[in-house]
Amino acid sequence: MHAMVVTVDVDASRAEEAERALHEVTIPTVKEREGFVRGIWLRTGDKSDGRGIVVYDTEENARAAMASFEQEGPPPGAPVTVRSVEVFEVVGEA
Repeated sequence: MHAMVVTVDVDASRAEEAERALHEVTIPTVKEREGFVRGIWLRTGDKSDGRGIVVYDTEENARAAMASFEQEGPPPGAPVTVRSVEVFEVVGEA
């Protein structure tokens, strides 16, 4: 398995809007991608920094998801800005 890890900056003054977009757009879209296994989205207490960790069955599917995300990304004016997108091999879980 491989995971796509996305790091974003969140406009804390628009944190509710960002969370709504996550639940209404991002998560449903990600769940439909080929090879999706599971995902978890995290946010700091001050709501200014976020991470998404999405696990895929193969490296190819994780890289395809990353390429698609890099092309589409958040729309202009969105309450989040992407800082980085990387793919990692999953080497353990509990």
